[in-house]
Amino acid sequence: MNFDVDVKAEIHLYGKEEVDEHNNIYARNTPAKSFVYRPHHKIFDNYLTTGIHFYNQSEVNPGETVEGTIKFLAPSEYPNSLWIDKKIDIQEGYKVVGYAIIKEIYNKVLEKE
Repeated sequence: MNFDVDVKAEIHLYGKEEVDEHNNIYARNTPAKSFVYRPHHKIFDNYLTTGIHFYNQSEVNPGETVEGTIKFLAPSEYPNSLWIDKKIDIQEGYKVVGYAIIKEIYNKVLEKE
């Protein structure tokens, strides 16, 4: 598998104090581990893809914000979909558990012109 990352992002996982079930926002119960955590990412309102997270530390606790990178699955299926400062939801199934704000785009296929 090619582990060249696609984007650099500010990644936030919602904490218990941020839970809002009415708006589908939930908190994880455990930390997310770098290189192991593979949530869904809402690229468009009607399109989810999976990605692997790599953090600047070994794990991220609920309620924490870190800098990290993401390697998406099949980016050629959703070209020109990202731009700097775009906010994308991080989901586990239907539950939104965080967000990523795009800071750099390394894979130019994803970059909106």
